[in-house]
Amino acid sequence: MNEFIIQNGKKLRLGYTTGSCAAAASKAAAYMLLSSRRKESITIETPKGITLTLDVLDIKMGENAVSCAIKKDAGDDPDITDGALIYAEVRYSDVSGVTIDGGFGIGLVTKPGLDQPVGNAAINSVPRMMITENVEEVARLFDCARGLAVTISCPAGEELAKKTFNPRLGIVGGISVLGTTGIVEPMSEKALVETIRTELTQKRALGHENVLLTPGNYGAEFIRSSLGIDPETAVQTSNFIGDSLDICRELGFKKALLIGHIGKLVKLAGNMLNTHSKYGDCRMEILAAHAGKEDAPAKLIGKILGCVACDEAVRLMREADPALEKHALESVTKKAHENLIHRAGEEMKIEMIMFSKEYGILGETKNAREFLKEF
Repeated sequence: MNEFIIQNGKKLRLGYTTGSCAAAASKAAAYMLLSSRRKESITIETPKGITLTLDVLDIKMGENAVSCAIKKDAGDDPDITDGALIYAEVRYSDVSGVTIDGGFGIGLVTKPGLDQPVGNAAINSVPRMMITENVEEVARLFDCARGLAVTISCPAGEELAKKTFNPRLGIVGGISVLGTTGIVEPMSEKALVETIRTELTQKRALGHENVLLTPGNYGAEFIRSSLGIDPETAVQTSNFIGDSLDICRELGFKKALLIGHIGKLVKLAGNMLNTHSKYGDCRMEILAAHAGKEDAPAKLIGKILGCVACDEAVRLMREADPALEKHALESVTKKAHENLIHRAGEEMKIEMIMFSKEYGILGETKNAREFLKEF
């Protein structure tokens, strides 16, 4: 593709989704089946309105079935499936219309709460719509009234899926065929939030009313090693703590427990519920302010402002006065909790535990331990 976006001052090339690959391969295979002519390239229109003309690879033509592949191009996005071949086989069927299924390397849905019901191939609704529309277009072109069965596969899918969220979501045996616009936008925050939404939706569909949240790998490791809880229990929010709370409330969760490293959660005391550094880094200012609130001397406040890591600031407070450190971190926790409560709304209760790798638990809200028992 030669379409670009500007993000954070950088020019980044767009890509196209596995859904677009599947639709394009299906259209090309249908064309070759119905015309008995090879098709070396194929053009489709994506839901985003961008037209794609893609090379058709590994063509295998038979009298009753044709298969071919499209190579996934994620543009400048670090997509796990970049470069993978997405195959479509189209064959005549006794079932009227267009039917769609997954073959080797396409995941099978085994848990409720996802886009597709249990037992279906993990080919999401928009890609299914794209496949159907493109195959029907070809059928009309050749005035074909017979049923056409489409099977999507990905030879590398089983291995690639191990690097995705699919095992956590109960999608087994391969990748998912995804995409709501047909286009991959590099480093898309929207895509990350939608991944969080998918995992939360599934937990809610399984009947969970309470949810354990953690920003990332530090939190997951702390949950495992210090609290003895399977980290798979938690949903990782990355930097999107506020967005995750919005989704939890929307889905009807009753309680949420957030467990995270001080480097992330201290920002919540400044009402920064997206904790990515590009939105600001006020960690030391917040710690210094709360230390000052507990009558820390000016010299100590100056040292805290000069720190580069939260553990270093905690060490300075602890060495100067353990009571001051305790009260300052309690103050940080209280303020962070107030901002979380405001974002969570009246419908959902929220508690938090803040820790560091060096010092363990540094702050926890009143009912956090009670919430923790539920996990």
